[in-house]
Amino acid sequence: MRENGHGGDIYRFAQENGCRVDEVIDLSSNINFIKPELDIDFNSIDTAPYPDYSALQSDIAALYGVDVSNIELFNGATSAIYALYRLLGLKHTTLYAPLYLEYQKAAKAHGYAIDHIHRFEDLYAEVRPRSLVVFVNPSTPDGSCYLLKELMERWREKECTVLIDESFLDFAAAGSALSHLKSCRRLYVLKSMTKFYAAAGIRIGALISSAENIEEIHRREPLWKLSRFDSLYLQSALRDSTFAQRSQSANEAHREYLVRMLEAHPAIEKVFPSCANFVMVKLRQMSAAAFQSKLTPYRIMVRDCSNFEFLDERYLRIAVKDMQALLRLKEALCEISI
Repeated sequence: MRENGHGGDIYRFAQENGCRVDEVIDLSSNINFIKPELDIDFNSIDTAPYPDYSALQSDIAALYGVDVSNIELFNGATSAIYALYRLLGLKHTTLYAPLYLEYQKAAKAHGYAIDHIHRFEDLYAEVRPRSLVVFVNPSTPDGSCYLLKELMERWREKECTVLIDESFLDFAAAGSALSHLKSCRRLYVLKSMTKFYAAAGIRIGALISSAENIEEIHRREPLWKLSRFDSLYLQSALRDSTFAQRSQSANEAHREYLVRMLEAHPAIEKVFPSCANFVMVKLRQMSAAAFQSKLTPYRIMVRDCSNFEFLDERYLRIAVKDMQALLRLKEALCEISI
């Protein structure tokens, strides 16, 4: 498994296994299988003018109950991560792991010393004062939701800068760290628009913080970071008033079906509770790579989690997808030898 490898590389999978991309059942990528209904004809878009983000910023501000002055847009959440590490210019970061691999990569790229806290075993471990603390909630790759009140108090006492990554919070019935914005002036909340709005190819992410923090970021960022297509796609998706309810309902039902399927399988030792659109499992004996090899003839991809901090080769993640994909997985699990 590559150190910084991610799920969703369907093109490589298809090429290596001699199949078409449309034959691949991608259970490795945690993109919503429910798509918003769009009300725009992209063939009619005038691409001559420079993009203007005021309408999009207003829509996102309304969605999350903040002011436009609290938002800085980025070409995807990953771009926001790299930008924040660069702009803060701190010397140390504390990563609550396992977590999205790009955090460690971004920290190394910008010369940060790194501490890892094993959130499964030592959630309340001491953090270094004035560190950049990163916490993903709901977490990846397991999908756990955490109550952050006590942790926030500890981080404030240590004068830490805090980044809470809420890329998957739209899937969960849980509270946002945005409620701490007024009491924690060093707090940044990261929102990804690609996961919930089923658009990994539409690169939109947002950092939300105090107006002062956002002004400092905005002053040091490029003027244009999103295309007109990106902006208009998300504005149209946000106008689908029933999308959020449909997505949350369908993902919850399909996740429960997936969990029951996995819990019944003899190769799986543990299915981790999740409130996101994916489930992490621990295998009894075989490795995730061996498990994947048994699914490959069925053109099914899962996410080997062996390159996450604190996880070994027996951990893998399976995304919640449409029922046709889950039934194909069930068929494969019934047929493969363990």
